[in-house]
Amino acid sequence: MASQLEGAMETLINVFHHYSGKEGDKYKLSKKELKELLQSELGCFLEKIMQDLDENGDGEVDFQEYVVLVAALTVACNTFFWENA
Repeated sequence: MASQLEGAMETLINVFHHYSGKEGDKYKLSKKELKELLQSELGCFLEKIMQDLDENGDGEVDFQEYVVLVAALTVACNTFFWENA
């Protein structure tokens, strides 16, 4: 019987290969394939991000709301960019 971690790893691998290779290399995701994977597999997560960004509730992300996203991504990536500079 597989452990929870082994099951999670198997799921990650299976999801990747479900979407990869439709447009070329079966071991890589094209931009289109990645977009499809994210929309299909993380749709609720993306919806939550949109709700969090859309502070005024108009269903759109304005520049100020966009800047909040970019700032958060910058903070999250700070170590990566600093170490690879």
